Amino acid sequence: MKKILIIDDDMDMCQLLSRFLQRKGFETATASNGNKGIAAFRDGQFDLVLCDFRLGDKEGVDVLKEIKQINHTVQVIIITGYSDIKMAVEVIRQGAFDYITKPLVPDEVLDLVNRALNTSVSDNPTIASRNGNSGVMKKSASINDISSQYLVGKDGGIQQMYEQIKTIAPTNYSVIIYGESGTGKEVVAKTIHANSDRRDKPFVALDCGTLSRELAASEMFGHVKGSFTGALSDKEGMFETANGGTLFLDEVGNLTMDVQVALLRVIQERKFKRVGGNKEMPTDVRIIVASNENLKEAYMSGKFREDLYHRFNEFSIHIPPLRSRPTDIPLFAKFFLDQTAQELNKKIDGFEDDVMQLFLEYNWPGNLREFRNVVRRAGLLTTGGLINKNVLPWEIISGPVVMPANNYSNNSVSMQNAAPQEKIQVPVAALKDAAASAEYEAIMNVLKQVNFNKTKAAEILQIDRKTLYNKIKNFEESKVPQ
Repeated sequence: MKKILIIDDDMDMCQLLSRFLQRKGFETATASNGNKGIAAFRDGQFDLVLCDFRLGDKEGVDVLKEIKQINHTVQVIIITGYSDIKMAVEVIRQGAFDYITKPLVPDEVLDLVNRALNTSVSDNPTIASRNGNSGVMKKSASINDISSQYLVGKDGGIQQMYEQIKTIAPTNYSVIIYGESGTGKEVVAKTIHANSDRRDKPFVALDCGTLSRELAASEMFGHVKGSFTGALSDKEGMFETANGGTLFLDEVGNLTMDVQVALLRVIQERKFKRVGGNKEMPTDVRIIVASNENLKEAYMSGKFREDLYHRFNEFSIHIPPLRSRPTDIPLFAKFFLDQTAQELNKKIDGFEDDVMQLFLEYNWPGNLREFRNVVRRAGLLTTGGLINKNVLPWEIISGPVVMPANNYSNNSVSMQNAAPQEKIQVPVAALKDAAASAEYEAIMNVLKQVNFNKTKAAEILQIDRKTLYNKIKNFEESKVPQ
């Protein structure tokens, strides 16, 4: 059993993380400050350390340095509420495996922990080992059994998209996947890989939107020891890790021009050098990229290299947003609810009719990712029976109507052709009261479940403690209707 040390001066956070990881099969120990954490690490045998960036007695980066002096091979993950790329660069250069920002999302924590522990494919069929901080290799299902992991919608546009996937997957063409945030671009990329001749080789994903100029070249091409401050050992990059398989570059439009030049050279010559190295290394990868902006428009405006665009644009796939797929909304609602009920070990019968009506009327700017989070939150706040609108976020309750709800079963209905709806005048004050009342009830439900422990409630609601205190204070002062 892998043993994890959690160092955080917020003991509620320590206990929450500890219980969560224990349920996932890990052994844990906790420490309430940096010095206690270092002492515990020196006395025990730990496979991984989770350490808060800001501790009462010292900074997390200082704890990281001391732990690495005791055992330079152990992986350390830094937890922070301050999403600062400069901090990220610093902790990674000092030897951290990665950092994760609060509020913590359980699935993200578990995924990062598994990656840090270098779980092999044979140990866990969904996660493979990698020495790095941003990529993850996953064994994908084929298109025929992908419904075991993901729901394939019934909308005509989605069915057409999967026919395109079947056509392009067996080739070695580069592919551009277009889609709004949360539409499932990485799922499409994995499906292409799973149906290609490279399916038994690695699938490596890199989010270009999270890379700074300092880290991009190292992440893609690797580096040699001493090539820059913090390069304590040789490190392989994505092109080495993905050799023979598929490299997925998400939000590729965010790459800087100098990285684009280096990337073009690798694609053309099929070889590269590690940062600070002189040896040329061959590579054989299929590249799939994704973007939520039009790359052709980006190169025409000078934001993206035209030659690199044409290298990528051998085939393109467009993922329709959820709001244009009303027929799929009830399917995904049930799919996400079944997942949530299993995760929480809770019996939930379904959704009240007005909840499904709100789902159909909402425009879902965050697409499937937002939909899944809304259903998971509602499932958590529901004690049993049917989910009602009181456990929905205020933006769902007060969101704009973007399509006639009674058209969701008609595949031929498009957003552009939908008949204009009669405008209903709703008093602004009444709308605000309804949203505030729903938010108040959601917060009170969570507080009751955790015996009014505000720290735990803030974690569950995915807001910080100060925000929760302010909301409660505002509710009390404004006497929100209950």
